[in-house]
Amino acid sequence: MAASGPPILVLASQSPRRLALLAQVAIVPAEVCPADLDESPLRRELPRPHALRLAEAKARAVAQRFPDAAVLGADTVVACGRRILPKTEDEAAARACLDLLSGRSHIVHGGICVMLGGRAYARHVETRVTFKRLSRAEIEAYIASGEWRGKAGGYAIQGRAAALVSRINGSYSNVVGLGLHETVSLLHGLGVTS
Repeated sequence: MAASGPPILVLASQSPRRLALLAQVAIVPAEVCPADLDESPLRRELPRPHALRLAEAKARAVAQRFPDAAVLGADTVVACGRRILPKTEDEAAARACLDLLSGRSHIVHGGICVMLGGRAYARHVETRVTFKRLSRAEIEAYIASGEWRGKAGGYAIQGRAAALVSRINGSYSNVVGLGLHETVSLLHGLGVTS
């Protein structure tokens, strides 16, 4: 017998940014349960399928614990061409990312997946971001801020990096960590209200 009423929402993420983005559109998950996964790209894996694979893997892993819930998994991948940039954990990696992104455009791929009733419902969001040409002083000042730590591509657009971005084409919230329009549309289409 199926449960009556809309399913509860479980967020399969440890990202405070995703939780804050959902709150911005009045969606409050009943549970937050991060999936502990290896997020390394597979050999020759391209950015779009990488983002979608990780979003689904996160949702599937957590759905095992919450079989009657709608489980939302998401992943953000920053890519320069076919190259997937890392979530930077040290200054050298952050500096290398900023050097690469300086004066050029890159794509932020957002993978979104909702597991509900044993089925996966996925969406892909793509945003083009262009950085101005960065001086050495600008790169070093951003490194000193520490905002790059743990961020895909070595920057957080919602912080000081906003001053480094000359143009954005597509979803801003996707660059922060979750394409809100696509997420809300997907959840509402599946009858998930919050």
